[in-house]
Amino acid sequence: MKKRRLVTRTIILLILGAAVAYTLYANFTKDDIKKVVVGETAPDFVLMDLDGEEHRLSDYKGQGVFLNFWGTYCKPCEKEMPYMDNQYKQFKDKGVQTLAVNVGESELAVSKFAERHNLSFPIVLDADGQVQTAYKIGALPATYMIDKDGKVVKYHTGQLTEEMIKEFMEQVQP
Repeated sequence: MKKRRLVTRTIILLILGAAVAYTLYANFTKDDIKKVVVGETAPDFVLMDLDGEEHRLSDYKGQGVFLNFWGTYCKPCEKEMPYMDNQYKQFKDKGVQTLAVNVGESELAVSKFAERHNLSFPIVLDADGQVQTAYKIGALPATYMIDKDGKVVKYHTGQLTEEMIKEFMEQVQP
């Protein structure tokens, strides 16, 4: 009877040990899923805007792209939106496009937000989060600056000032 109990306890301990080892391994290797890195080509995507038009990142080759990931619930995102709109108006005819990717919200919530803030730049909807996943976006807002060749020049997470947005757009202006 004692031998059987010892075998049972040993098996349970081995299973628990394996579970702990796997958990540690999974946690240490999850960082291997790397972010889109500066100098690499930005992953291409196709998303619909609020007017039902498709926007494909690769269609903007030859232009700089200010690619911003945001949500209506995100206060820092809301604060930077007017600055983005001002700079969009300054740079759209100078070869820099703004694309604001809303992550996982309804079209209604996003369009009400855009109307309330009088936003004029293209807002695309990443309803299923595929683009957010491709770019490994965690905290919002997150912004990628992409040059005319489709390469990532800069990545910034957190709220931007109008001066920073202007600076970033100047960096990718063709």
